[in-house]
Amino acid sequence: MREIHHFIGGKSVAGSTGRWGDVYNPSTGEVQARVQFADAGEVGQAVAKAAEAQREWAAMNPQRRARVLFKFKDLVEAEMDSLAELLSSEHGKVIADAKGDVIRGLEVIEFACGVPHLMKGEYTESAGTGIDVYSMRQPLGVVAGISPFNFPAMIPMWFMGMSIATGNALVLKPSEKDPSVPVRLAELWKEAGLPDGVMQVVHGDKEAVDALLHHPEIRAVSFVGSSDIAHYIARTCTEQGKRFQAMGGAKNHGIIMPDADMDQVVKDIVGAAFGSAGERCMALPVAVPVGKKTADEFVERMMEAAQGLNLGVSTDPDAHYGPVVSAAHKKRIEEYIQMGVDEGAELKLDGRGFTLQGHEKGFFIGPTIFDHVKPGMKSYEEEIFGPVLQVVRANDLEEAAALPSQHQYGNGVAIFTRNGLAAREFAAKVNVGMVGINVPIPVPVAYHTFGGWKRSAFTDTNQYGTEGIRFFTKIKTVTQRWPSGDIGDQAFVIPTMQ
Repeated sequence: MREIHHFIGGKSVAGSTGRWGDVYNPSTGEVQARVQFADAGEVGQAVAKAAEAQREWAAMNPQRRARVLFKFKDLVEAEMDSLAELLSSEHGKVIADAKGDVIRGLEVIEFACGVPHLMKGEYTESAGTGIDVYSMRQPLGVVAGISPFNFPAMIPMWFMGMSIATGNALVLKPSEKDPSVPVRLAELWKEAGLPDGVMQVVHGDKEAVDALLHHPEIRAVSFVGSSDIAHYIARTCTEQGKRFQAMGGAKNHGIIMPDADMDQVVKDIVGAAFGSAGERCMALPVAVPVGKKTADEFVERMMEAAQGLNLGVSTDPDAHYGPVVSAAHKKRIEEYIQMGVDEGAELKLDGRGFTLQGHEKGFFIGPTIFDHVKPGMKSYEEEIFGPVLQVVRANDLEEAAALPSQHQYGNGVAIFTRNGLAAREFAAKVNVGMVGINVPIPVPVAYHTFGGWKRSAFTDTNQYGTEGIRFFTKIKTVTQRWPSGDIGDQAFVIPTMQ
């Protein structure tokens, strides 16, 4: 049985707790490895190593730090195929999607390579007589990243790029469901020239998470996962006086106007709803066609498109999507499908019971489509995180736009239309953090920033982009004067810039 250990101080470190988690091959349903779980003591060892290494790393000028990032980028690109295969073997997403996972993470690394410019402060000469004022950005120290199972390369690289480039040391706690890629990325950082201890990986469950949240040396925590855990992390970090980014769940809507290009809509939504088996926080699991004619046409054409999808093992180059990550997650999705039936939604296509010949124990769920879903249904209000598309019909744009605006989640939303004015007004008014106009999965590019609203994000600072630079640095402002001659009597009044 393959064993996955922690990565501490630049090397693989076997834990001593005796606690392990199983890592499955979702395509076969078999355990392929086991991963060690850390306790508070082992987390403390990782943090201590990180604190020691961070001082040297922070003292290095940002241009030299950027060169390490450039080298890391080259190494990841050289290992793209092997990283994608490793990712697919533990997550279940198909190879092409796994490569996309890695590439989108690399985009943040590319942005972070510009850290010498990004960390520049501001300078004002002669703010007062003989007085200059300037600011500088400095690293926080040791920070933590806690990443989810659905993007085991991209989201860890969000944390890595932003925190390491700015001079921090990172302790990463990846998902225990697919932990191998984050460990391999840590090894590549070492190969790129990153000092030992600046990039640490500890595995585990809630015990490891709580150890990070309560450790006094951890200055900030960046998290992506479910809303309940995001809320818990936000609350705990607030109590501990730590900075936090706490990104939660989603229920993204796609508004389909009568003038939309239906060919493009169907093509976009079939990929956005069912790609990666729906295990994306920016998936599009709710379609909102406006008007009966639009809705009838959309449902009919989506049924045809979904039934034409090819499910397969993660290594099948012809598969549109693969299995979900675990047996427990498969069971949860199937329970939501039954819930939708019990609530009175019309089940047009049922993906339960799907099996793949030769892989009968794999965690597969076929594409599922519900029509006539209503607000208030629990299956609509909650995140399913699987290959399930719910169709909520609306009479006009005002009714359609109210659905994502009033929903508890506010991560992403899309509108499909040829009407520029309608799209512009929708984007301005909808109560959601990320908006796509004829773009079904509006994940911002790395030099912008990622973040939702409402229960999708318990934070004021978004991921990556200049927001990420601000999160992982603290600003220091200096007011300086170089007096000449006799300075006179001591001043006992607040200085003014005269």
